[in-house]
Amino acid sequence: MSYKTMSYKTMPHKTMAHRTKINSKWLWLFGALLLSVPAWGQDMNQPVTQGVLSPPANVRPPGLQNVGIEQRLNQQVPLDLAFRDETGKAVRLADYFGQKPVILNLVYYKCPMLCSQVLIGLTGALKVLKFDVGNQFNVLTVSFNPRETPDLALATKADYLKRYGRAGAAEGWHFLTGPEQSITALTQAVGFEYQYDPKTDQYAHATAIVLLTPDGRVAQYYYGVEFAPKDLRLGLIQASSGKIGNLVDEVLLYCYHYDPAAGRYGAVIARILKLSGIVTILVLGGMVLILSRIGSGPRGKERNRAHRYV
Repeated sequence: MSYKTMSYKTMPHKTMAHRTKINSKWLWLFGALLLSVPAWGQDMNQPVTQGVLSPPANVRPPGLQNVGIEQRLNQQVPLDLAFRDETGKAVRLADYFGQKPVILNLVYYKCPMLCSQVLIGLTGALKVLKFDVGNQFNVLTVSFNPRETPDLALATKADYLKRYGRAGAAEGWHFLTGPEQSITALTQAVGFEYQYDPKTDQYAHATAIVLLTPDGRVAQYYYGVEFAPKDLRLGLIQASSGKIGNLVDEVLLYCYHYDPAAGRYGAVIARILKLSGIVTILVLGGMVLILSRIGSGPRGKERNRAHRYV
């Protein structure tokens, strides 16, 4: 019997044994990787740690002892507070809550500098968002100057709705004025501290926007006069308890965590590594499945027949 004849008779058995050995190695590696990845969703609902933006009042500069933002995360805003909207209609905060998250920004409409910068920055961020004001969320702009009137609020609303430029926003972005009692209760609930200077007839205040849940609890703070659209989007999704957004947003929320002290989202390396491990496992599992099917399919059998004549 020739060498080629021996190869012809023995090759099928060697090929099948070799393929079984390869598949066993892949399956073993897949199982080992699966067992090595920890449970990756166990800390999704961990509470956010409270943070503080401002230093204690006793170390603040003169004239600014009562100016700052003391975070009140998860604090319930009193929704029975009475205000007037831009048309002069008597309203309560509860009229704007119940179904959607709310972005609250506290300003006064005659502010010569900071308040307009906050509104411009907020409008710019909202224009980038794919979410629409009045659809996925609402915006409340509330004056903390009790002397300001609905007419002034109406003029301010017209200006920023024009800047925003999306249909239907008027139904979701409201500009309120109200009595000092309601203003004080609201600002204290969210930790917004300001101070009136009678010499200049102006207010000293910090700059931030506050994200509230649909039931009126404080969810997040964003500081400054410019706001990252990515952070706003993730914050709105988280405040809505996942009622808006998509699967990609949920993955981003897993990989990014809101930092109260910084007022923005940052990457969580451990979570990214866990997610990368899961993706690797899925890829390897898919490769094992493909290799197994190729080996047992008609084309695989034809290759084995061809190898017999080598």
